[in-house]
Amino acid sequence: MQQYRVRKNDKVMVTVGKDKGKIGKILKVLRKHDRVLVEKVNMGKRHTRGNPYAGKLGGIIEKEMPLHISNVMVMCEACASPVRVGYRLDEEGKKVRFCKKCNKNMK
Repeated sequence: MQQYRVRKNDKVMVTVGKDKGKIGKILKVLRKHDRVLVEKVNMGKRHTRGNPYAGKLGGIIEKEMPLHISNVMVMCEACASPVRVGYRLDEEGKKVRFCKKCNKNMK
């Protein structure tokens, strides 16, 4: 399986498309399809049928639609800009991500 440089709860910026420049948190990484769900980005309408037995109302629901993983960049907390992510070993020998712009470790 392919390794991605983004994880759930990362703050990312959309780099292309109708939502270019928007910033949001990753809700889910869909590894099978190389896509991510970003909070309040790429909103789409879903027409749903109600189910009285389950207590669900029908109607038009707005929800996040998946974006391709190549269309987002991780935001660095230290330099507050979209950056590329690298990997290195810390003092304890653990693999950590770091910002390639400011060279600081990411969470």
